[in-house]
Parts: sequence; C-alpha cells; structure tokens
Amino acid sequence: MSAEPVPPEQPGPPPAAPGPLSWRALVLTGHGGYDRVKLQVRTHSPQVGAGQVLVRVRACGLNFAELLGRQGLYDPLPPPPVVMGMEASGLIEAVGEDVKERRVGDRVIVLSRSGLWQEVVVVPADHTFLMPGGMSFEEGAALPINYLTAYLMLFELAHLRPGKKVLVHMAAGGVGIAATQLCHMVGDVTVFGTASASKHETIAEVGVAHPIDYRTKDYVEEVRKISPEGVDIVLDPLGGADTQKGFGLLRPLGALVVFGAANCVTGQKKNLLAVARTWYHQLSVSALKLMPTNKAVCGFHLGHLDHPLISRTMDTLLELYQQGHIRPRLDCCYHFEEVAEAMRRMHERQNVGKVILLPEAKKEEPPAPELSGPEPSGPESSGPEPSGPELSGPEPSGPEPSGPEPSGPEPRDEEDAAAGEKRDEATEEKNV
Repeated sequence: MSAEPVPPEQPGPPPAAPGPLSWRALVLTGHGGYDRVKLQVRTHSPQVGAGQVLVRVRACGLNFAELLGRQGLYDPLPPPPVVMGMEASGLIEAVGEDVKERRVGDRVIVLSRSGLWQEVVVVPADHTFLMPGGMSFEEGAALPINYLTAYLMLFELAHLRPGKKVLVHMAAGGVGIAATQLCHMVGDVTVFGTASASKHETIAEVGVAHPIDYRTKDYVEEVRKISPEGVDIVLDPLGGADTQKGFGLLRPLGALVVFGAANCVTGQKKNLLAVARTWYHQLSVSALKLMPTNKAVCGFHLGHLDHPLISRTMDTLLELYQQGHIRPRLDCCYHFEEVAEAMRRMHERQNVGKVILLPEAKKEEPPAPELSGPEPSGPESSGPEPSGPELSGPEPSGPEPSGPEPSGPEPRDEEDAAAGEKRDEATEEKNV
C-alpha cells in the first residue's frame, strides 16, 4: 500500500461526473446539541480520479470523537458545515486509473479523518481494506477505530507482555472491549475493568477478571485490595483527576496511556466549567519527576498518526479477526434518521460495545390490518371493554467492538450523565 499520509480533507465527490447521483449525508451544521446534525440529500456527479474508488456505504461507526466534534472539542475535524465519520464499510462501485488491488463489487472497510457519514464517498484506494469473508458490514464499520486504538496503545506504547496487569477504564465501551480481547491474546494477563454494575456480566464474559463499579466504589481501593502493588498498564480515556489516580496505581516500570478527556463532556453542549475542571486536575509531570518513579506517561491520538502505520496495523487486525482472536461487539444499529438517538445513547452511557449508523432509509412499518369477525350474538355488555397491558417495542439493536474509545474515548455510563446535569433537552425534537 502507498506510504502517503491520510489527507486532512474529508472524502467527497470531486467535480465532473459520469452521471449525477443523489445520496443522503449527515452534516454537522454548527457546534452544539444533537439538533446540529442534519440529514441532507446531496446531488453531484462524482468523478473517480486516479488512485481513487467510489464506495457505496452500508454502515458507519459512531465514536466518542464525534460527540466531541459536535461540541467543537475535536481539533482534527474541519469547521462546520462538515460531514463527520471516520470509519465505514460498503461496496466499491467504481475504480479510477492506476487502481490495481481493488475491483468493482469488493466489500471494503474505509478509513478517513472525517466525511464518511454519507451513502456515497470517493476515497483513495489505499484507505480501503478488503473485508474478510463472513464479516458483516456492521462489524466492518465497528472494527477500525476501536481496535486500532487498543492495539497501538497496548502493543506499541505499553509493550504488553505475559504476566502483566492492566486497568481498562470504560471497559464496556468499544475501546474497552477491544482492549480486553487483545489482552487475552497474551498469556497470563489480568484485566481490571471499570463499568456500572449492570454491565459487569457482559465485560466478564469478554474477559475482564475484576469488574469494578466506579459509581459506588473507589476503583483505586478496589484494585489495591486485589493487587496491593498496583498494575502495569492503565488505559485512561477520562482525564483530569482520574489521570492522577492512574499514575498512582502504576507499579515500577508501568505505563499510563492517556487517550481522551471524557470527563470534559457532561451534557449535550460544551460545558466550559467541566473543561476547566478537567484540565485543572490534569496530571502534570516533568522528566525529573518521572526519573525516581520509574514510570512512563504516554499520550495517544489516532487522528494524528500517519497512514502507513495505520495501514499495517489494520492488516494485522484483519488477520486476527480471521483467526478468531477478536470480534467486535455491536450494541445497536440506528438509521441516519435516528442519529440523535444514537448520539444520546452513547452520551448517556447506555451502550455496551459499538453503536452503528445505517445510511439506508428507515422503512416505515405497515399498519396492522384490522381484524373483522361476526357480530356477537349475545346481549351487548354495558361494562367497560377489557384491557391489557400496553406492549412497548424494543429499542433498535444490533450485534458489538474498541478497542481504541479514538480513537476518541467513549463515555462511561448513563448514571453519570443523569447525575451530572438535568435533562433540559428532554422535549427536544429530533434533528433529522
């Protein structure tokens, strides 16, 4: 694959065209709440240039980075109006000149810094990856960001080896589940994971040896009860005071990997007080302070890595998928019309695994036919008609991923959001 870095511009249809196409796109029209993401129909004549492919998108991943971007807190995202979306999967419908390794009809995963929340995209061919047989489009959209983040943190920065102990925050999120699965590729690795109590059974099934309910217990004390000497690796998507706690939990020669600041996000819109509080309590270290501690502090941001490393790591991850070592866990699937509900689910910490967006229009369910029968032969009853309990349908669901919250981080749990703010947006209308 080419060694060219990921271009900063979002993918989109170039001018000129073999024929006009119309497609749906989710556009961030301004920074703020859920209503700032609008569903729009675009009509263009996309021309596939040399080295490019046109992909009909079938599924997109939702990441915490998009929640930050909607609030104006994610620097790699271009200013509005902009189409968000860093990962997707779909079918190649056209290829440009000099494209040798892709063909029309190939099922591919697509990566970009933004621009993938739309039905049709034109991207460099080397930003696509062939999907293994048996992988669904939903899994294809769920794998890249979470698993790239987790893999690069664990194996490139923290150098995970047998016998190590790892603390994974937000263990029920996409990055958390990815990190847990990857830890179990290495022998004798013990995983501690923070999550609300309702998610403990799920993360235990994935491989978390010691689930900790951070809402009701001090996770530092809980870790010390089980491992008095602490842990070797802490994956921190939270920031603020939690970063300081993570540094304190490290054993000698341990590594703290900071890859987010989820504590900054407390509501739909930017909360300057929460941002200031998080940064005020952020860990501040110097080289002289680190020397006697024998600890390492690392920072990770997938959006600032060059494409060659990402490409090599994606090839590794797809091999691991084929070998059965990793499998994204899908939480729910939402159509583009339901993007507000999808963002709300992630923001309120309800998801266990990956939230997926589907570009295909949501089909209206036909009304149930009325049942007709013979008139009753007996006298009419003067009493009230019998009634039964109302049945509520299930929320949209799908299969789950994360690895590398980004690679933005994912939020922790719904109870945190409810406790942190009053829901003054409870009557907010849908944004699409």
